[in-house]
Amino acid sequence: MCLLMHDAEPLKPSNTGWLIADVVAETFAFGWSRTERDAGLEALLADPQWQPYVVFPQEFVHEPGRAVQQLPSAPAQQEGTRRPLFILLDATWPEARKMFRKSPYLDRFPVLSLHPEQISRYQLRRSRRDDHFCTAEVAALCLDLAGDQRAAQTLETYLDIYTHHYLQAKHQLPPDWCSAAHAQLQRLQSAL
Repeated sequence: MCLLMHDAEPLKPSNTGWLIADVVAETFAFGWSRTERDAGLEALLADPQWQPYVVFPQEFVHEPGRAVQQLPSAPAQQEGTRRPLFILLDATWPEARKMFRKSPYLDRFPVLSLHPEQISRYQLRRSRRDDHFCTAEVAALCLDLAGDQRAAQTLETYLDIYTHHYLQAKHQLPPDWCSAAHAQLQRLQSAL
């Protein structure tokens, strides 16, 4: 995973990008700037072991000829295949649309547009649309597409627990340590 983080996004208590780094060992995070690019980001995007995909809704891809594609099946397991690197724009929806339009260095990479059947379960910030997902939900969908269902389930469960704890703390209530999500996370961790 490669997180391009807008301005103060990492400082927001409702940000879910850090959850991804807790679950996915190879998570890279960079601050986004319209005018400057991080040398580490450039090196990562040029690394031949990775096939970068900009994960973004197809409906907002307005450039003619911009490739919107599906992820090849089980890409990480095919001999000689570059591993997918999912580039996630970690921001609010208006900010993410601006980042997508104002990052021409990402134009050379295909756009991966997700079409999940479920609606977003994220409760800490709401989009006006149920099909707009938080960063951790998008990462879980990408992990599932890449064939790592265990990591996808772990991230989804971790997000559920984080959301529960956040909302309980907001209302000055103790968390429910015996919740179904806590039990699911224990099962997933014990299966290591």
